[in-house]
Amino acid sequence: MDRKYYTTSQFAQKATVTARTLRFYDKVGLLSPSAYTEAGHRLYSDEDLWSLQQILALKFLGFSLEEIKVCLQKNPERLQEALVMQKEMIREKRNQLDTVLRAIERAEVLLKRNEGDWKPIILNVIQVMHMEQNNAWVNKYLTEEQQQKLAEISQKSYSPETAQKLAVWGENWTEEDQQRASQQWDAVFAELKRLVAERKDPTSVEGQALAKQHSELIKQMTRGDADVEAGVKQWWKNYEELPLEEKPLPMYHFSKEGKAFLQKALAHYKLNNGMQCSQN
Repeated sequence: MDRKYYTTSQFAQKATVTARTLRFYDKVGLLSPSAYTEAGHRLYSDEDLWSLQQILALKFLGFSLEEIKVCLQKNPERLQEALVMQKEMIREKRNQLDTVLRAIERAEVLLKRNEGDWKPIILNVIQVMHMEQNNAWVNKYLTEEQQQKLAEISQKSYSPETAQKLAVWGENWTEEDQQRASQQWDAVFAELKRLVAERKDPTSVEGQALAKQHSELIKQMTRGDADVEAGVKQWWKNYEELPLEEKPLPMYHFSKEGKAFLQKALAHYKLNNGMQCSQN
């Protein structure tokens, strides 16, 4: 049976794309026609339609033209691996969009009720959009439920103005920054646990070294801003009031002894540090 061929315009109409798109795909080596007329015009076949369908599907999924070219050159197994990877990326994007939609829906409800100033409501939506756009890597470490719980704690802890300030600060916060900060805080909690287990004195050299490390990390986080520092304190207070099973970061849970040790160590450190500053 003879293969049926289509001219560029016929094939474009059949595939619901433009002739310009077909010419471009041919130019970049993505989809070449199966044959040419004696005059050099492109001719496409039904087999080309299958190739075009794959190209359009991958393009819809977000693949670049170079990535599509590589995928089409690979065997079906490798193509399937690429599709699985892209599917996960799309799921993450869907989760981000769902989070933003929930923030917008909450804003709609509050605006309909005429509850208070509208500016904090809109600022919250903007903050959520910024966070979702810039912190997609967070999805690798926290589930959607954990992120939602952390967002709820933050909303209770920070004023709209302070939350907006933190959102701006966090725009350039990278995964590497978070890993470094997590390692520093992990070291603080590990040392606190050791000192409590060994019944050390909070005012001892070791206890004060821990208090200094804790204070410097807080200073880095708050940049010396009094409003942010107050929000951080409130954040930890709200976090500690949650039942253990509801804590989104259970590894950062204070025992009663640990909390008492840290409070005493910090109070002693701030007292001495304040005296030193006043003497200088």
